[in-house]
Amino acid sequence: MSDAALAPDGAPSSVVGRRVHVKVPATSANLGPGFDTLGLALALYDDLEVEATDAAAHEISVHGVGEGEVPLDESHLVVRAMAHTFARAGVEMPSVRLVARNSIPHGRGLGSSGAAIVAGVIAASGLLEGIVDFSADDLLEVATELEGHPDNVAPALFGGLTIAWVTPDGPRHKKLIVHRGVSPLVLVPEHEMSTALARSLQPESVPHEDAVFNVSRSALLVAALIQSPELLLQATEDKLHQHYRAQAMPETDRLIRELRAAGHPAVVSGAGPSILVLASDPSERAEAIRLVEQAAETAWQPLPLAVDFLGATVTRADG
Repeated sequence: MSDAALAPDGAPSSVVGRRVHVKVPATSANLGPGFDTLGLALALYDDLEVEATDAAAHEISVHGVGEGEVPLDESHLVVRAMAHTFARAGVEMPSVRLVARNSIPHGRGLGSSGAAIVAGVIAASGLLEGIVDFSADDLLEVATELEGHPDNVAPALFGGLTIAWVTPDGPRHKKLIVHRGVSPLVLVPEHEMSTALARSLQPESVPHEDAVFNVSRSALLVAALIQSPELLLQATEDKLHQHYRAQAMPETDRLIRELRAAGHPAVVSGAGPSILVLASDPSERAEAIRLVEQAAETAWQPLPLAVDFLGATVTRADG
């Protein structure tokens, strides 16, 4: 981050009156064997307008997903992420007028909290443009501080398929372009899943052979997604996390087993309970939808989605 540009009186240049438009994609992390490392950005978006004001308090409205459910004060996750980003920049945060139009389901393993954090971070960076400027690594570091790990915020920030890792100097990422033959399908149930609960079911250690198995499949999955979609079924095999969490989402587990038995590369999306099918063509997606409609005991919403290649965007809207 660059040093703050100072106004003639020595105070940081005011951001009041600045307005930005923010768009952030959903994400699916883990992708089977890529636990806490791989993430995929999907073309399903939260859309926000944020304006810095001199009002006494924040003014927040939420439409779509989360309407009437999420807090409308400084505890709103987007506002918390903005406050954290302003604090990291050493600039006092003003009140904001926030209008959020959300499409990413909450608590379903599609990165809704990561998207909210990324929205706040890049909204703040947009409002601070020219005062304190953030590099891509800065944005990832600030978002990871809030999220706890980079596998969801990296694809939300940068789009495409991302490999995320942590170094002594902070989190890093590599963005890759997904093969155009990959046709993602997300199957979303009515019930939610707590990420904290899912993580609590994960053992602290796993057998050596399971770790080796997942290393090989993770490497294969990268190759399958960017070059060889015909390998996706084998590449999405996992022994590191999904079966440990199956007891918390039995229908997810059963449907994944049935989908995979029928040849569909199905995995838990993020912490679940949604299912991600990495189909190799649109007709395979249609077959997977039919299978779930016939086999499911509860309602599942099919979302045939494209891969988002752009990631989060922020544009100044105040002229």
